[in-house]
Amino acid sequence: MEPHVPATLKDAVVYYGNPENCLNYLAAKRWSDGIVKCPTCGSASVNFMPRHQRWQCSSHHPRRQFSIKVGTIFEDSPIGLDKWLPAMWLITNAKNGISSWEIHRALGVSQKTAWFMLHRIRLTHAPKAGGNKMWGQIEADETFIGGKARNMHPSVRTRKVTGTGGKDKTAVLGILERGKKGDSKVRVKVVPTTRKKALQSEIRDHVLAGSAIFTDSLKSYEGLDEFQHEVVDHAVEYVRGEVVHTNGLENFWSLLKRSLKGTYVSVEPFHLFRYLDEQAFRYNNRNDMTDADRFDLAVSQIVGRRIMYKELTGKTEKAETETQATPI
Repeated sequence: MEPHVPATLKDAVVYYGNPENCLNYLAAKRWSDGIVKCPTCGSASVNFMPRHQRWQCSSHHPRRQFSIKVGTIFEDSPIGLDKWLPAMWLITNAKNGISSWEIHRALGVSQKTAWFMLHRIRLTHAPKAGGNKMWGQIEADETFIGGKARNMHPSVRTRKVTGTGGKDKTAVLGILERGKKGDSKVRVKVVPTTRKKALQSEIRDHVLAGSAIFTDSLKSYEGLDEFQHEVVDHAVEYVRGEVVHTNGLENFWSLLKRSLKGTYVSVEPFHLFRYLDEQAFRYNNRNDMTDADRFDLAVSQIVGRRIMYKELTGKTEKAETETQATPI
């Protein structure tokens, strides 16, 4: 039996305000066959303890007792599901994203907590590994993400801007598969450089040979001989005929940068890939899904995806560096 999913944010806040509804919904999504299994040993021989809202495995091993949060993005979080699930609804369905300050004010948690929650939720937006290659009519384009020099304080501009163009920005490659009725799908990835080797390697990994691929006139795209490659020179025109253009990706870049600059304001390069996953998730599910459907899809991907606060803040890497540098 499919779990009930509220149709609107208002309904979601009311419905998930009941702990029993949260538990039943997540259990149905996590164990779709109706058989609850121990996340430690995989045994189906478990008993539910209503008083504590958790299960206990019949086998004797560490962590016999487990809640619905164990093994998910919610694990070890003291924040209740009555706040986690509305937060997921908000970020999954907000076209331009939602900031940690908005979550902080709306749900009554600290801004730091809201920031951590949003990064954990973005893990459910990440694409599954090993997906099928794109085919048909494909657009490929690159862009640079970073602050505008004219908006920076002079001292910050001196420190951050050391060249022109995209030298001090992060390069991102986008690949879009055109759909028949506006249901195009996009994949985006941070790339180390916009040189030929980096861009063409990603295109070959994600696009089926023989597909028609449309790019701008960047020299790095020259040599895609296994594809039907057409180029549009933006110094001359933006569309040639009816199909030779990269306007689909230009539209996606517009949505992405609107969210980064307008909602999030400043994004560190080492966190950027999660924001790309977030925007691509909403874009790829924009036409054929309702708000409830997108939320349901995100919740179905909470298991096995977790990140620690020290990983997000780089404290783990810093601690390892300090340990290696400490003389014995």
